[in-house]
Amino acid sequence: MATLRERKTYRAQVLQALYEATEGNRLLGVAGSRLRDDLGIHEEDLAAACTYLVGEGLIAVDWATGNTPAMVTLTHQGIRLMEAEEEERG
Repeated sequence: MATLRERKTYRAQVLQALYEATEGNRLLGVAGSRLRDDLGIHEEDLAAACTYLVGEGLIAVDWATGNTPAMVTLTHQGIRLMEAEEEERG
């Protein structure tokens, strides 16, 4: 089981990877398997991160059998959060 620090890191990585891959476009998504492979996250940890981010209204997920993220997209709220973070970084 992942520690709290790891879980927070996974969530941030998922958001950042989605934002970069979709260039902030709500109409584009990323396959869960691609996120898992690109980020090197165990499937259970990816599912937990996605579940949390869905609950926060930051992403939307199409789930496959076994509670596996099949397709993941940013919501409007998720895009706004990532844009605000990008502006802060300059």
